[in-house]
Amino acid sequence: MADRGLDLSGLPKDVRDQLAELDLELSEGDITQKGYEKKRAKLLAPFVSATPSAEPSPESEQPTPGPSSAPDPAPSSASSSTSVSTSAARRHRARRSGGARDDRYRSDIHTEAVQAALAQHREQKMALPMPTKRRSAFAQSPADNCTPPDSSSGSDDESSLSRRAGQAQGLQSPDSWINRSLQGSSTSSSASSTLSHSEGKPPPSALADVLAHTRIENSSVPPDVTSATPQDRGSHMELPPPVRGMSRGQSRSSMMDTADGVPVSSRVSTKIQQLLNTLKRPKRPPLSEFFMDDTEEIVEVPQPDPNTPKPEGRQIIPVKGEPLGVVSNWPPALQAALARWGATQAKSPALTALDITGKPLYTLTYGKLWSRSLKLAFTLLNKLGTKNEPVLKPGDRVALVYPNSDPGMFWVAFYGCLLAEVIPVPIEVPLSRKDAGSQQIGFLLGSCGVSLALTSEVCLKGLPKTPNGEILQFKGWPRLKWVVTDSKYLTKQSKDWQPHIPTANTDPAYIEYKASKEGTVMGVAVSKVAMLTHCQALTQACNYCEGETLVNVLDCKKDMGLWHGVLTSVMNRIHTISVPYAVMKACPLSWVQRVHTHKARVALVKCRDLHWAMMAHREQRDISLASLRMLIVADGANPWSVSSCDAFLNVFQSHGLKPEVIPKLSSTVTQDFPCATSQPGVPGAPLPARAILSMWGLSYGVIRVNTEDKNSALTVQDVGHVMPGALMCIVRPDGPPQLCKTDEIGEIVVNSRAGGTMYYGLPGVTKNMFEVIPVNASGAPIGEIPFIRSGLLGFVGPGSLVFVVGKIEGLLMVSGRRHNADDLVATALAVEPVKTVYRGRVAVFSVTVFYDERIVIVAEQRPEASEEDSFQWMSRVLQAIDSIHQVGLYCLALVPANTLPKTPLGGIHVAETKQHFLDGNLHPCNILMCPHTCVTNLPKPRQKQPVGVGPASIMVGNLVAGKRVAQAAGRDLGLIEDQDLVRKHQYLTEALQWRAQTDPDHVLFVLLNAKGVAVSTASCVQLHRRAEKVTAALAERGGINTGDNVVLLYPPGIDLIASFYGCLYAGCIPVTVRPPHPQNLAATLPTVRMIIDVSKAVCILTTQALTKILRSKEAASTVNIKTWPTIIDTDDLPRRRPPFIYKPPTAEMLAYLDFSVSTTGMLTGVKMSHAAVGALCRSIKLQCELYSSRQIAICMDPYCGLGFVLWCLSSVYSGHQSILIPPAELEVSLPLWLSALSQYRIRDTFCSYSVMELCTKGLGTQTESLKARGVNLACVRSCVVVAEERPRLALTQSFSKLFKDLGLSPRAVSTAFGSRVNLAICLQGTTGPDPSTVYVDMKSLRHDRVRLVERGAPQSLPLMESGTILPGVRVVIVNPETRGPLGDSHLGEIWVSSPHSASGYYTLYGEESLQADHFNTRLSFGDPQTLWARTGYLGFVKRTELLDASGDRHDALFVVGSLDETLELRGLRYHPIDIETSVSRAHRSIAESAVFTWTNLLVVVSELCGSEQEALDLVPLVTNVVLEEHHLIVGVVVIVDPGVIPINSRGEKQRMHLRDSFLADQLDPIYVAYNM
Repeated sequence: MADRGLDLSGLPKDVRDQLAELDLELSEGDITQKGYEKKRAKLLAPFVSATPSAEPSPESEQPTPGPSSAPDPAPSSASSSTSVSTSAARRHRARRSGGARDDRYRSDIHTEAVQAALAQHREQKMALPMPTKRRSAFAQSPADNCTPPDSSSGSDDESSLSRRAGQAQGLQSPDSWINRSLQGSSTSSSASSTLSHSEGKPPPSALADVLAHTRIENSSVPPDVTSATPQDRGSHMELPPPVRGMSRGQSRSSMMDTADGVPVSSRVSTKIQQLLNTLKRPKRPPLSEFFMDDTEEIVEVPQPDPNTPKPEGRQIIPVKGEPLGVVSNWPPALQAALARWGATQAKSPALTALDITGKPLYTLTYGKLWSRSLKLAFTLLNKLGTKNEPVLKPGDRVALVYPNSDPGMFWVAFYGCLLAEVIPVPIEVPLSRKDAGSQQIGFLLGSCGVSLALTSEVCLKGLPKTPNGEILQFKGWPRLKWVVTDSKYLTKQSKDWQPHIPTANTDPAYIEYKASKEGTVMGVAVSKVAMLTHCQALTQACNYCEGETLVNVLDCKKDMGLWHGVLTSVMNRIHTISVPYAVMKACPLSWVQRVHTHKARVALVKCRDLHWAMMAHREQRDISLASLRMLIVADGANPWSVSSCDAFLNVFQSHGLKPEVIPKLSSTVTQDFPCATSQPGVPGAPLPARAILSMWGLSYGVIRVNTEDKNSALTVQDVGHVMPGALMCIVRPDGPPQLCKTDEIGEIVVNSRAGGTMYYGLPGVTKNMFEVIPVNASGAPIGEIPFIRSGLLGFVGPGSLVFVVGKIEGLLMVSGRRHNADDLVATALAVEPVKTVYRGRVAVFSVTVFYDERIVIVAEQRPEASEEDSFQWMSRVLQAIDSIHQVGLYCLALVPANTLPKTPLGGIHVAETKQHFLDGNLHPCNILMCPHTCVTNLPKPRQKQPVGVGPASIMVGNLVAGKRVAQAAGRDLGLIEDQDLVRKHQYLTEALQWRAQTDPDHVLFVLLNAKGVAVSTASCVQLHRRAEKVTAALAERGGINTGDNVVLLYPPGIDLIASFYGCLYAGCIPVTVRPPHPQNLAATLPTVRMIIDVSKAVCILTTQALTKILRSKEAASTVNIKTWPTIIDTDDLPRRRPPFIYKPPTAEMLAYLDFSVSTTGMLTGVKMSHAAVGALCRSIKLQCELYSSRQIAICMDPYCGLGFVLWCLSSVYSGHQSILIPPAELEVSLPLWLSALSQYRIRDTFCSYSVMELCTKGLGTQTESLKARGVNLACVRSCVVVAEERPRLALTQSFSKLFKDLGLSPRAVSTAFGSRVNLAICLQGTTGPDPSTVYVDMKSLRHDRVRLVERGAPQSLPLMESGTILPGVRVVIVNPETRGPLGDSHLGEIWVSSPHSASGYYTLYGEESLQADHFNTRLSFGDPQTLWARTGYLGFVKRTELLDASGDRHDALFVVGSLDETLELRGLRYHPIDIETSVSRAHRSIAESAVFTWTNLLVVVSELCGSEQEALDLVPLVTNVVLEEHHLIVGVVVIVDPGVIPINSRGEKQRMHLRDSFLADQLDPIYVAYNM
């Protein structure tokens, strides 16, 4: 702008008014920036040509170039100095203030800097996707502002979309975002080349390309299950690159076999076992070994930047203030001054209070103040309690509870307490039980031992009451007695009573409260002598004269408002006009009007008040501020106040304001004294000095004058000289109080008689604060004098001028650099447009996440701001702060208006806001997390080293180290002695026929319904006959050949079992399939169709109801129903007995096909031969001791895996009775399973995790009522959870604990483990030792190693043994790359060899290589003869101290997780369940969560069980916990409704299905946050 050098004060008044008008229009948003500049240039055109247009250089703009050069005491000419202030003022664009801010108010000195910074960013296109929010969420945002989650553009307005094409803000569906982020991000793979850069949304094929090229986990793109299943399986089992250093690199603790038990042949009493355990345990290594804080090995330590500025000056010398003048007539104590004025100047006004409209309400004279204070003092000492037992004694502490709008009552109470020699503790009026920080005030009252509170009648009426009228007991407050101090309740003192006014001594006079950064409130005790000295020092520094008038806008209960407006004013018989906060809110100009009306000489204000006055000044033309000789701006600690003063001067100079009046930046200090004030405004005194400092230098605590980059400069103004009679120096804010160098910024510490003396009742904290002895560079103390910390950061400039750059409580230390909260707020507020947030309602704080501070900004969003606006504003704030402060924001949250916790004067309660943020109670309506930019200390990604060591060397190494090979085996299956039994047990079909002949009426199966009633039973002969009928039906209607596949589509029950044996009789191969869900055909029918197609079934056996469904219209809309194979309805089989058809099998013939969808979404069918079925049933019979007199209860789905074997096969083989409980019935009546166990006195029961979870969540609170109904679980000896995953220890333990009251033995619950290649590997039987638990270091697991640690060690993961290995099964742990066996307690893939392994995958094409790899593979070394099957699960074997049945030491198998499921991130291997466990702990409202990866990003999906307004609280908590515990940055957080995460019948999460639904945008999420 050409008018930069122009002196505005020289312009004609009408031009100045028009300019001010323009400024206001711009700030109100009534005019665009362009229009503003045009009009302004037009107005100034006549004057610009006359003045030279050269801009003043930065040096000339700044009287103090820096600490090194000599100060320039008088600016060369007055005009240059005014031009400086006006140009700064011009930089300040006035804007309407939306809300009040008590504590900090800053103006936008660097709007231009911010605009410039943003302009740089605008050239780089933003690849920030806008978060998706569901329409229903957050009622407070109007519906039309929300973006529907399914629209691919965020706005219905196409033109606005084209305008914003540069920033992918509106693009909502994830696929369109992949396109953007892949083009723009460096992590993307070669896929971005497949996308044409012009299109907005890639066609599906392009998306597929992207996904195909981006490596997901350790497989390629999620396979298409419909084609060849095993080949996909192959792509999934490409095991990851080498497992590094598995046998070496071991820490000592993992070599030790930590003993968990004692040799026992069977289950001993637990007490004895514990005792023996402790005796047998080896001496533990010292704790330090387990609890070392391992930050060193985890965190990437940032290398120091060689360009970091270092302080170079000499060590600072303490600076002295001028000596305190000795004035003869100064009173010996403050009360004496009041007594003197009360007697000699009774008519002189002391205090004028205003009503809410800003009109004077009453004036308290010095006579009245004196007499009322006397009355109160007399009442306090003599009228409370009895003569012998007074309630108050001198020296007691009393709380003063008065609202700011009633300063008169407060003054009387304060001076009454001083006269009674009790110690007043002024506090805020509590408004509700849950006030922000009220608990901390309770701590203050407790630490000061307050039991009595003084208040006014009006205030007492307004306090919250209990229903019976008593005053509420506030949270954390001690019990208080309330005393009303209105005059009518006070007693006039007796004639002979006189107050005792001693000469000021070191006893406490009053206690002023002070809140720390963490929000704790402490009381600073000020002694009588300090109070008096302080008043004297202020009088001298500010040149107060007797009888002046002072306008006070500050809080009169503490800080400057108390020191100047209550204490010093009475000392000097000043007339104080108190303008309370409520009046300012109603009429922002009221203080200026008071100055004008009363011709006040002094005004005490904050930047906020200057700003408000400027906003409102158009309404008042005829105001004169000529009477002011001094304007004290109380938040001088805030560097941005400089510009507020400039702007204020600029506006009000025309109203008689003199430039030398204003820069009285007296800075407030925590410890109760201003550390510096300027000399009072004497005409012709030099204007204050300015320094323009580099933000970069400031962040390292070093003073560097900013010359190059205008954008990141901070202009500070001095706050004057050190207070009279004080001594000051600057020390380092952290560590020992070492003196700073001259060009270093540190904390100001002061020694003065006027300071506070201690934190009342807190001697420990006092020492650190009030008794600081500075030390020099060598660490030696510089003297005896104790200094007091001021809580201010600053430096001493030339001429001993004091500069303040910020407060300690606003200091944020990020990666070794200091940032000031106020500066960050100022930058955020300078980002246009501020129509998104309220100016005064922004909180900045830091939270510690992953070994460093992270910056969080929380602001209140205006109700009219649209989703788009706020997101745009947030992304621009990020860029501005990044450019100007060179620091990344961790989180930016916007909350609805008026929801942040407030301080009593309307500011934001930062500590409480931070607590809400960490507790998840903030309820933001918009949030943006940027962990990628600000978390720079993550460890380097692991580079996998090629393993140069062959399997043979590893094995030899293990032998040398004395480690056995990690293998384990179950008991021998044993030979079958009796020839008759051989016939019976050869095949299941023959076993059933044999049982039907020898024991026809023995009941094998009992099916229960939801009421617990046996709806159908099957004896041996009934089952056999029913199977015969099915066989006949197949032969008649189906025209079936031997070896054909037949699909069985039945609900869980006895029909399923009969049809299964019917198929075996007919020589067909049954395939059991879960029937489609009638209410959800669209989701469940395609799976049925797929299995029917893949298995090439020639016929479907099913019920009448299901036949109807398969042929219904609804089915036709999802699949092609014309191409079903023959459907045979088995409900209407003929009554007569058909001729018996039986085709006997051979051992190699297939008995059945087992189809199952794995958790990664793969459909695999495995072939089970008759020999394998026989071996499996025999193995289970031996392990669980099953025979015909036994009963077992089964509550799980009978369609695949071990569940099917137990439901359909085991009873026929072993002859025991099975009580069948379909899980669907359990959902109708939760207690069904447990009551059945009790009713039938079952010893062994089998269930799935989903059943156990249902009972735990649904019945946990009902144990008493179950007990009352007679449910007793003492009979249960083993309750086995059948699963193909790592045991869920937390669930099984909580189940045991919950139902312990019903008699359930804590040792009963155990788990089984099977996989696709072998349906049952482990099963906790009746004999053998209890399952043991070990604790593994999670960090070692990520590196594919096992390191055993003690319970409770940080980052430890408890793993439970997966049950005893079944008879006939051998297990070995193998390195998946080298295929060599590993040592004991090493992590590797579990391989299994057993007669009941499946014989291969069932597929359309014979994939022989894969069959061989997974089912018939050999070790590369050690035992090359045995054929093994690969389970695809990682685990380890550990030899325990327990003994198994044969007397050998027991080898326990621990399953860690499926290889298919693991996530490869940053070169490490993560198991999803570990991340999910952490996420579920992050907030009480997270019901369930699931994780998967998507283009190198970790996606976390969480189900929200609370209210929708909590949805956004979860985003930062989830991000924090994953970063802290797993050292990963979450890329996307998706919040969904309960029940969205798909779970299969075994209770396992279907993460790949979830991933596909997410990518297809079918989740209908409540909120999707992209943490970019």
